[in-house]
Amino acid sequence: MGNRDNEARRAAEHVARESYGRLLAFLAARTRDVAGAEDALADAFASALKQWPADGVPANPDAWILTAARRRQTDALRRRQTRNTYSEHLKFMAEEIDTAAARIDALPDRRLALMFVCAHPAIEKGMRTPLILQTVLGLTAGEIAAAFLVPPATMGQRLVRAKARIREAGIPFAIPERGELPERLDAVLAAIYSAYAKAWNDSGDPTVPELAGEAIWLARLVTALLPDAPEAAGMLSLILHAEARRPARRNAARAYVPLEEQDVDLWDLAMIDEAEALLHAANAGGPSGRYQIEAAIQSAHAIRRFTGTSDWAAIVALYDRLFALTASPVVALNRAAARAELEGPAAALSEIEALGADKRLTGYQPYWAARAHLAASLGRKADACEAFTLAIGLTADSAVRDYLRDRRQRLKAD
Repeated sequence: MGNRDNEARRAAEHVARESYGRLLAFLAARTRDVAGAEDALADAFASALKQWPADGVPANPDAWILTAARRRQTDALRRRQTRNTYSEHLKFMAEEIDTAAARIDALPDRRLALMFVCAHPAIEKGMRTPLILQTVLGLTAGEIAAAFLVPPATMGQRLVRAKARIREAGIPFAIPERGELPERLDAVLAAIYSAYAKAWNDSGDPTVPELAGEAIWLARLVTALLPDAPEAAGMLSLILHAEARRPARRNAARAYVPLEEQDVDLWDLAMIDEAEALLHAANAGGPSGRYQIEAAIQSAHAIRRFTGTSDWAAIVALYDRLFALTASPVVALNRAAARAELEGPAAALSEIEALGADKRLTGYQPYWAARAHLAASLGRKADACEAFTLAIGLTADSAVRDYLRDRRQRLKAD
């Protein structure tokens, strides 16, 4: 029975990783009730974990989950509405979803529509990206809260209100008219990039390949939908530049390899070429947005495949431009680290230490890692060891943590 339990759990986890957003979007499209669709799916997964160990995993787990969720959803609707008014509607819904379950591979993918629903002007502006991250990409309220620097309980309450607003406002589940797309695009791009950034940073998480692939797929979809939107192409270029280097981020022993030490022969050169073409097209009128500039920074790193070194002068200039656009302390940190390559570590460390007054960086791991590396290069061992210790404590990736520990140990040994 233990093996069957494990098999059932693995099958349910696979459906959750691969199909949750697709199933949720399909279920919510008819009712405009995202919270209700979430509840229906949660019940379906709970039923699967009870029944599959006894009955065996079905031949098509996605279809089983969809059918079970549909039953829970129609039962809930029936309780809320009068039979005379809604019986035909419920019957149509049931038939449509049963048909979809029978042909699960042909299930219409409504995730992009759901993303634009979550980015509707009727939704509070600050909640549009978090709502997309949870409903479409499956991040938890806690994970989203950490990214937006608010308490998890607060984020959870705001998400509940935002989902209720979709139903109250009667927002249609459809791709908006072309004229309505630009005002919703920022939230959609921010959610896709946030999901990819999580997948990039959490390299030890087994769900990372699915989340990274999902983000890339959605970025391609948005770019195809809006071929004239420079920031959409810029974001896809940025993501592809990063993804192209993923094979080089770990050595044969799965140890972390920093960018400057990576073997460029392990980079996916075809993906870099695609990223460069996207960036060139996006910048036809000159780089103007955040994602275009960040992609250009990655392009200046990628030039190393030809020259053997990153174009640090261009990188610093691009960070200057990005900081003027965003005034972000993270951008200021990255700019200072890049300056160290041009002007030496002393000026860069002084700039980074001054940034320590910004409380937003107190718990930001890259801040302490950069500070540690620069202090070490200047022979300030005590300061470097302290910064390494803080960076190690803030690191979620075990490979990066081992790398930092090794650097600290070597510093102490010297």
